Amino acid sequence: MSMKNALRAATALALVTGAAQADTITIATVNNGDMIRMQGLTEDFTAKTGHEVEWVTLEENVLRQRVTTDITTKGGQFDIMTIGMYETPIWGANGWLVPLDDLSAEYDVDDILPAMRGGLSHDGTLYAAPFYGESSMIMYRTDLFEAAGVEMPDSPTWEFIRDAAAKITDRDNEIYGICLRGKAGWGEGGAFITAMSNSFGARWFDEDWNAQFDTAAWNDTLTFFNDMMQESGPAGFSTNGFNENLSLFQQGKCGMWIDATVAASFVTNPNDSEVADKVGFALAPHKDGIEKNGNWLWAWALGIPAGTQNVDAAKQFIEWATSKDYIELVASKEGWANVPPGARTSLYENPNYMEVPFAKMTLDSILSADPNNPTVDPVPYVGVQFAAIPEFAGIATEVSQEFSAVYAGQQSVEEALEKAQAITTDAMEAAGY
Repeated sequence: MSMKNALRAATALALVTGAAQADTITIATVNNGDMIRMQGLTEDFTAKTGHEVEWVTLEENVLRQRVTTDITTKGGQFDIMTIGMYETPIWGANGWLVPLDDLSAEYDVDDILPAMRGGLSHDGTLYAAPFYGESSMIMYRTDLFEAAGVEMPDSPTWEFIRDAAAKITDRDNEIYGICLRGKAGWGEGGAFITAMSNSFGARWFDEDWNAQFDTAAWNDTLTFFNDMMQESGPAGFSTNGFNENLSLFQQGKCGMWIDATVAASFVTNPNDSEVADKVGFALAPHKDGIEKNGNWLWAWALGIPAGTQNVDAAKQFIEWATSKDYIELVASKEGWANVPPGARTSLYENPNYMEVPFAKMTLDSILSADPNNPTVDPVPYVGVQFAAIPEFAGIATEVSQEFSAVYAGQQSVEEALEKAQAITTDAMEAAGY
């Protein structure tokens, strides 16, 4: 054999060996329904690539803590992390994530909705791929509205929502007019009240990074929320987050729920929801006289921490889990209503998906959220339900704890806002703003 042929043979053997090499990757994810479904389909990925997957599935607040600690300390526990629009640009700028700038042509990065691609990029480079994208919207019981003689507008005011919630509340029969997040955590109750505050004309910071919790707009937001929930919400709402409210709605105990658009597939699934055929949808509310809806913009996405030894296998998983083919796989097994929404343009051009009753409202909600202009008055930050600065997560977690104490009857609105102002001001001064 000539030297040239020997080299060719060695190269071919190396490629075959490399292709056959199987890795085990560890993925940290949130305990949401779509993620649980993905875990159940992982055998498809293993069959196609040979790679095995180990899952670490955590409640939302715990996930945020675990992945943040791991990436900032270079702990190396995970090959893929489930992160969002807040973490991704910051961590990408710090060099903590592997750039996703070499995904295959078949993957079609350009098909990702611009709002999602932009929110998961830094300086034009994608650092996490959206598993699903979401805004927030109203999910409501059409039968309860009809019985009460109330008609839901496509874009209602908060004043309408409060009045409607009172009319359909029947606590003797465990039916609560409205279920909303009160659970502490910047991405739980903190996310909801921040998005709501935008529609009341409030903001976290003015253009000079001064905290704004000592304003009438924040007092109006927190007072309105707390009064409405005390009137028409479930007992213990101060500890309810996404999963708790989802369970209440599926059991037929909520007249309205304003939360992630991704929840629509779960509340309309007859296998899980007792009211699957009685759900309507509307845009998140705005305050009377203010044309800013209280909806957010988010993506749960998959990113690769820098330093992992399994970059290639991790990228293969991300391409599998966030691809058009994965959407088709879910549709073939679970139906089009249960595919991961809000991430790809092609999904909203698919006639099968556009027959799903909540598809258009989901897309309208996503397109109406503007992270570059999230509030009525100008702000120096990007982000709808968060401010995209490294300090925000810690500050907002503390602030949300003060707000939850109001909902639990442990302090007044005024006391909570005074503490929020002090917490935020001290933290921003310490950070050099």
